[in-house]
Amino acid sequence: MATTLKFFRRGALYAAVLAASLTVTACGFHLRGDSGHYTLPFPTIYVGLPESSPLAIDLKRNIRANGGTTVVASAKDADGVVDVLSNPEKTKTKTILSLNNNGRVRQYLLTYSILFRVLDKQGKELLAPTQITLTRPIDFNETQLLAKEQEEALLYKDMQTDLVQQMMRRIAAVKTSGMSLPPLAPTPLPGGVQPSGQPSTIPPAVPIQ
Repeated sequence: MATTLKFFRRGALYAAVLAASLTVTACGFHLRGDSGHYTLPFPTIYVGLPESSPLAIDLKRNIRANGGTTVVASAKDADGVVDVLSNPEKTKTKTILSLNNNGRVRQYLLTYSILFRVLDKQGKELLAPTQITLTRPIDFNETQLLAKEQEEALLYKDMQTDLVQQMMRRIAAVKTSGMSLPPLAPTPLPGGVQPSGQPSTIPPAVPIQ
């Protein structure tokens, strides 16, 4: 009887944990890295990162998923250019955040940042150099090295996803000059005077006697 009660309680505990996790998911917690919908101001865009870059792959996937903008392989063929001035894959850092009483590392701080700007097809700067810096703390335990390496990789992936969303928001907010339309011909005003104040080439109407 005691064994049956123990299993029953354990099953009830698992059910409660599962229900709580489903509640968190239903509240949208899992959408942290999901892409929102952004209307980008360019028909075509070029991303200035290596093709094999995980960040480039993620960013291009989000651009294509939003529709309306085609990712091209050359800057000269693009209406908009994402010019990456500092590649986060090369500048990400891991620094000591705190030590324990024995002087050993207790926490690290992971940093993931990018510096980029947005240009138009003429090379005009539409978005000035913008830096986005993300950080995540991670506890360290020398007895769980493999688990901590996996956790570190997941945290960097989380920052990458967050970074892509912030870049998408900034690119979507870029204001372009748009196409310039030819000026409309002024409409003559009564009395043979144009809006510019100059005489019209069309003579004024003569009253019928």
